[in-house]
Amino acid sequence: MHSAYMQTNPASRASGDGETANAATHPREPTWSVVEHGWNPQRANYFETIFTVGNGRLGTRGSLEERHTGALPGTFIAGVYDAYDSPVIDLVNAPDWLDSEIFVDGLRLDTESAQVIEHRRSLDLRSGVLHRDTVFGLPGGARARLRTERFASTADRDLCCLRIEVTCLDHAGAVTVRTGIDGNRRNLERLPTYREQTAFGHERKWDKWAKSTHLVSVGARFDGAVGVLESRTIDSGLDLAFALTCSGEGGRRHQRSRHDGIEVQWHFDVGPGETVRVDKLVGLATSRDHLAVRPERERALDTVARAGSFDTAAAANRAAWDRQWVDADCSVVGDDRVTQALRFAIYHLLIAANPDDPTVSIGAKALSGEGYRGHVFWDTEVMLLPFFLFTQPRAARALLGYRHHTLPGAREVAADNGTGGARFAWESADTGREECPRYTPDGKERFYTREEELHITADIAYAIIRYAAVTGDDDYLFGQGAEILFETARFWVQRCTEDGDSLVLRTVMGPDEFHSHVDNNAFTNKLVHWHLRQAAAVYERMSRERRERLHDLMASIGLDPSEPAGWRAAADRLRAPTDPDCGVIEQFDGYFDRTVVPIVDWDAHGMPRLPVRYSPFDCEATSLLKQPDVVMLLHMLPDEYSMATRRLNYEFYEQRTMHKSSLSPSIHAIVGLQVGDSRTAQRYFERSAFVDLDDNQGNTEEGIHIASAAGTWQVATHGFGGVRADADGLRFTPALPGSWQRLRFSVHWRGRPVRADLGHRDARFELLGAGPPVRIIVWGEPVTLEPGVVVEVAAP
Repeated sequence: MHSAYMQTNPASRASGDGETANAATHPREPTWSVVEHGWNPQRANYFETIFTVGNGRLGTRGSLEERHTGALPGTFIAGVYDAYDSPVIDLVNAPDWLDSEIFVDGLRLDTESAQVIEHRRSLDLRSGVLHRDTVFGLPGGARARLRTERFASTADRDLCCLRIEVTCLDHAGAVTVRTGIDGNRRNLERLPTYREQTAFGHERKWDKWAKSTHLVSVGARFDGAVGVLESRTIDSGLDLAFALTCSGEGGRRHQRSRHDGIEVQWHFDVGPGETVRVDKLVGLATSRDHLAVRPERERALDTVARAGSFDTAAAANRAAWDRQWVDADCSVVGDDRVTQALRFAIYHLLIAANPDDPTVSIGAKALSGEGYRGHVFWDTEVMLLPFFLFTQPRAARALLGYRHHTLPGAREVAADNGTGGARFAWESADTGREECPRYTPDGKERFYTREEELHITADIAYAIIRYAAVTGDDDYLFGQGAEILFETARFWVQRCTEDGDSLVLRTVMGPDEFHSHVDNNAFTNKLVHWHLRQAAAVYERMSRERRERLHDLMASIGLDPSEPAGWRAAADRLRAPTDPDCGVIEQFDGYFDRTVVPIVDWDAHGMPRLPVRYSPFDCEATSLLKQPDVVMLLHMLPDEYSMATRRLNYEFYEQRTMHKSSLSPSIHAIVGLQVGDSRTAQRYFERSAFVDLDDNQGNTEEGIHIASAAGTWQVATHGFGGVRADADGLRFTPALPGSWQRLRFSVHWRGRPVRADLGHRDARFELLGAGPPVRIIVWGEPVTLEPGVVVEVAAP
């Protein structure tokens, strides 16, 4: 039976479940917030991570304004790195713009000095605002309420805002509010080696780490009522300026500065039930800001001046978030908890990327913590980029811009390893040079990823081709994209070695980091084969369509006209599993000879436990996998293999995978759905969706698993929603879990959003924006979308 579809006027459409089409405007509150009820110091670091506020320019962890023993606060500015006093470069823990203290009748309101009677915090995912409401008990039975709001503005990414309100609930009292900017910040450096099984309580565990210093103060003073703190990174020499304005009605104001901080104090005499308020605006500027030419101090001062007031800034921030959610929202009718998890993931993705700065990228913990030192991995291209590509194309373009910005560093990495062309670092920061540490933080185990995990270079090529295919942005493809593709193809040709009639890649590491020093990793070889052919194809297109641009590029990088043919020849000779009916693909030479160690134990979250006597660093001789390797290959290049081959390999490797990377469950969910294993796919989806909300890996306190957030979105849209975008256009093959009634999201295709409202037996689509009709394929049948007209399609 063929699919049937009809067109309707969107103005007359009913939503069926009472929810309007624009859920961001009329939200259901539980799905748009994450809430902390009560104060538990043992969970404080967890909430610091998930309550991170940010805007892609910076991220600030959700620590209490007044801090507590065991707090791990942090503000991280994209692109601000420093290597002073540390073995590898760090994303700098920047000056603390939240620094505050509140006193009532001389008693400091904090979780240790006063009794916590009530405590509630709520992160509003719609607007990126963190709300706090704490009632403290005072000596003699009196009570005081502390309320705060904070956000990093998405309307003006140089602006941060904090509102503090204090109420003496049942007595008259003297209230002091001190708030400022503290430049005395450190980064965690290294955890010394202690006896096995040594554990430290939440109050002291961060004290046990050695610390790194990256900032020195170069000025702190007030000009009138506006304060400015200026700092400089010690090794990289970046200048940072923070400007502060602070307002309060009816109080007495005092301001002070020290060499590494500025602060304002407000003193109020408060009657019973009376509330006092202090609003704080902070402007930020750095010397590395993209396209900035004026001094940092001037730009920071301009930011707080143009912000006006807290309320004006809050309204602008909310409007900017509403615009983002129109394209980014993804919701499930019939499962509010999954909808909350999806929106939580999307929120953290949106605060991780800055579409206005093509010189920065997203680290493995985004801007929410010090995990992985803020370094950029392959996660950005294979996990994060699809979300931005289909919902925020400008941000996707900026993320790819980072790779071109750091291309000189990639050329240096290639040269350092004895080849020409460009090889992207496994871990990069501001320059593109290799920043991967050689040892674990405690110094006990050696990493070989910096030397051997080469596939990132092909992963970046993959992202470039995907971006061009979805957006149709040939100007990018034939410009920065082509330069990266050509330079990296040169690297691969020289990195391959002769082996009889074949070319091979020796001493590499695939995505599965349990196995190092392997030859002919199937994932790497196949991606390199694909990469070389794509680079040659782009060269051929440019020779037909952009000859002048190609001539200029060849001249700038010294490309010989014979080289592209050599890329194709190398691809044809490279040993790679290309037979679509090859059966089980051997992950690398000799993998089938490794000892089979069955997985027999799972934790409370359904995550596999390593077998007794094994650790992540002694699985080399086993068949156990850290994360998908061949299965990742099937995910990225599904059309290269028959369904029978994909199903066979999924079943073989799924039972050997430990999922010790947070990106692992989502990839297994997507591939599981493609091969018909929906039950297992739904289980993996839940692992991915709740990795941070449920802290199911036990390390959320170190920062958000941002790759898992992006993977969760991919499972929903590309897995259950059945989205595919390729040379044939945009396709949908929905297959929703039985408990879901409908799945709603938008995707951008060739510069125009398509809204999808998918059910089990029907689907609705709407093309937005001016332009010609667009043909999509739904359940295998072509459907034509006219702008502004809802099309309803029945399942076959």
